[in-house]
Amino acid sequence: MKAISRGRLERKRTTLLAATEVFLDKGYDRTTMDEVAAQAVISKPTVYKYFSDKEQLFAEIVHATAGELDDLSRLVPEAMSGTMNVEPVLALLARRFITALMRPRILRLHRLVMANAERFPNVGHSWYEQGFDRVLAALAMSFQGLADRKILLIEDPLLAANHFVGMLLWTPMNKAMFSGDGGSSTEELDRYAVAAVRAFLAGYGVTS
Repeated sequence: MKAISRGRLERKRTTLLAATEVFLDKGYDRTTMDEVAAQAVISKPTVYKYFSDKEQLFAEIVHATAGELDDLSRLVPEAMSGTMNVEPVLALLARRFITALMRPRILRLHRLVMANAERFPNVGHSWYEQGFDRVLAALAMSFQGLADRKILLIEDPLLAANHFVGMLLWTPMNKAMFSGDGGSSTEELDRYAVAAVRAFLAGYGVTS
């Protein structure tokens, strides 16, 4: 029985991965369950055994892909732990953040969720809360620790986290959203990362 359950879960996971590629390629409206079945190499009735309709399938895709940002939320406390010279650590963190969040797959997911946010507000909220919001929370906690050690001057660590990520992503993210592609070269992303750290420390750094 357990082997059957594991097999079914694996087939469902494989179907979900296949469906994700179809949704990312075609968007919500142009995706059909027939195309999902074809991509997953299973029958359409089998797809409906796992997902009652396209809306449920979309919701599960968004829920599953929110976990793709988990590595970033784990990275933050590891990078910040015990640091005294905060600028190089923030620079490293900024480069990793911007590289991860500007990956083509993440950008496509971002566009997909945004395009359907009004239609499925709970799905969009869930993606933000389980993905990006967790990254901000981890960053805020680390900033609070640095403030407690008098390394940064921060009264509201969550607002500071939003400022940091906002300065980091505003230009490349908007460029990517409006251009329909990755938008920025590796060199440009590195420049944005360095500039964001300098601006952040100008506002929150301890002056001697």
